[in-house]
Amino acid sequence: MSEIVRWGVLATGGIAASFTADLQRMPDAEVVAVASRTEASAKAFADRFGITRAYGDWASLAADEDIDVVYVATPHSAHRTAAGLCLEAGKAVLCEKAFTLNAAEAEELVALSRDRGRFLMEAMWMYCNPLIRRLAALVGDGAIGEVRTIQADFGLQGPFAPDHRLRDPALGGGALLDLGVYPVSFAQLLLGEPDRIQADALLSDEGVDLNTGILLGWQEAGATALLSCSVTAATPVTASVTGTAGRIDLPPGFFFPDRFVLHREGREPQEFSADGQRDGMHHEAAEVMRCLRAGETESPLVPLDGSLAVMRTLDAVRDRIGVRFPGELPDTGVTRA
Repeated sequence: MSEIVRWGVLATGGIAASFTADLQRMPDAEVVAVASRTEASAKAFADRFGITRAYGDWASLAADEDIDVVYVATPHSAHRTAAGLCLEAGKAVLCEKAFTLNAAEAEELVALSRDRGRFLMEAMWMYCNPLIRRLAALVGDGAIGEVRTIQADFGLQGPFAPDHRLRDPALGGGALLDLGVYPVSFAQLLLGEPDRIQADALLSDEGVDLNTGILLGWQEAGATALLSCSVTAATPVTASVTGTAGRIDLPPGFFFPDRFVLHREGREPQEFSADGQRDGMHHEAAEVMRCLRAGETESPLVPLDGSLAVMRTLDAVRDRIGVRFPGELPDTGVTRA
């Protein structure tokens, strides 16, 4: 692969714009094409960012031989179709979180990636953030002893109109997949997949979760996580990890922090800070490009098995709170038909 990695962007929403802006600040990345369901939307996005090619359908982007990797930024409900189309066309794929609507779809994508030998990664940019990696290393090295509790939240004030995508079951709406994926992923980064899952939620008239509380347990580790997500209340968006010998606190915006503080008995609090400005999405893009140059089909920072484990937890939470999306079977959890 050449020094410059050529990107295609599939979808034209706000997250696609943020990621594209970060890519264009990287000297070893080039955004060569964008695709949307309509040519007008693709053209407007291309004009905004100075992208030379704009496609009014996804298949044309997937077939473009000048693209090395496609960033999929559609709503959750289209992740399986869009990422699968690109993998089948031989493209590497970075797919937004939540990875898919449910674990069954995620398993299909991972199987396709491994069968075709093509790179696939969930866009869990938190896992690629240097400070989050430093925190995980400290916890892994026993800096706070054995982990006993994790707390994390992510809530937006709202209100969101009934026709907003966050209220639309057909688009995978609700707080859990958009926001709750961060607290769940944070907890599982440190403790792995839980063996006990409880949840409660306020549901909308459309049947998506508006306000959700989650309690996860790890019996062998003797640990619990208390997590929440909301599209009706602006929560602090903070996190903390407490162990038998200390605690780590993350400030608002915990999933892309500019600092965190390590507290240990008998010692002064120790602050760890990011260098320069608060980090954007370029760390995950850099990890994708590193993997591609190294010929790796999975990232060790965002492993596919980890993404599958998170999706299983999200499925279990939805099962507990009674949220099911169109097309999912009624009597077998949230397995998709």
